[in-house]
Amino acid sequence: MRYQLTHQSLASVSTAAWVIYQKYVNAVPLYRQEKDWERLGYVLSRTTMANWIIRCSEDYFSKFVERLKTEMLKEKILHCDETYVKVLKERNVSSESKQYMWVYRTGKHSDRQIVIYDYNKSRSGDVPKKYLGDYNGFVHTDGYAGYNKLTKVTHCNCWAHVRRKFHEAMVVNSEDSIARVARDYCDKLFEIEAKLDSLTTEERFNKRLMQEKPVFEAFWSWAEKVAPTVLPKTQLGKAFEYAFKRREYLGNYFKNGDCAISNNAAENAIRPFTVGRKNWLFSDTPMGAKASAAIYSIVETAKANRLDVFKYFELLLTVLPSMEFLTNPDILEELMPWNISVQKICKAT
Repeated sequence: MRYQLTHQSLASVSTAAWVIYQKYVNAVPLYRQEKDWERLGYVLSRTTMANWIIRCSEDYFSKFVERLKTEMLKEKILHCDETYVKVLKERNVSSESKQYMWVYRTGKHSDRQIVIYDYNKSRSGDVPKKYLGDYNGFVHTDGYAGYNKLTKVTHCNCWAHVRRKFHEAMVVNSEDSIARVARDYCDKLFEIEAKLDSLTTEERFNKRLMQEKPVFEAFWSWAEKVAPTVLPKTQLGKAFEYAFKRREYLGNYFKNGDCAISNNAAENAIRPFTVGRKNWLFSDTPMGAKASAAIYSIVETAKANRLDVFKYFELLLTVLPSMEFLTNPDILEELMPWNISVQKICKAT
């Protein structure tokens, strides 16, 4: 089958899907793909491939991701994170400034696994505030203060970050028994949590209160006694300061059995982007960055639903051009990754 990307050029569905798969799953930049095609005897420039990607995103993928966002905001549990990206031709920014790729995803125990990337030139807390709108569920984040602008949500901060701070203090001073005790408290919480993973939401909620809450309270009782004895500007002092500033939010995961002890779900979702960034280094234009955001959203959502990513893009590029989704967006439900037919066609082996 062929899919018309522009009036002047035709690209097969498989070719367009393969270019996307290579860049966004295998992290092969377009200039290297250009050389690979040349070795096979074909002239396919990186400019042409970039235009394909942007056209696919603007015409189809961006609308598809909007539908994913609608479904995501129905969920009670979300995770958020952000990482920098360099966009060369972004307007009204200095050449040294960084732009940002934000990621939002549903919780581990959500029925519908959705991961969405969103490009923005700012790291302001106004970005997730605007993106999430009236969302009022539980939001898991790291300790970045910008997320405090989300005033309608219940914040859940990340114990993995707390543990990391105390571990770093141990690295600085391996003889520091206080840092080790703090790290061990964190490890105990994660050890208990791992055993609760397969339980139902209600069972997990109750077991946490019985098994984890006493450890949680013991940590704070101990920390209140020893923290004043630690010099505040040391690595250990900074670790205690980090934890105490987020004390309330670090305990909010006890309020719902589907909440998480850490924000690792978002960090794991954004990692493929950071790996790809090491290879392609930057986006040329904001349009390209937005296209990448839409495509990464589909890639990571497909992975989270155990789909073969290449097959999924083939399916989307085959079906979307003939669908009247602009006038009837509900028909996109037929292509959602959890749809039974999609699962049969694109299930990863």
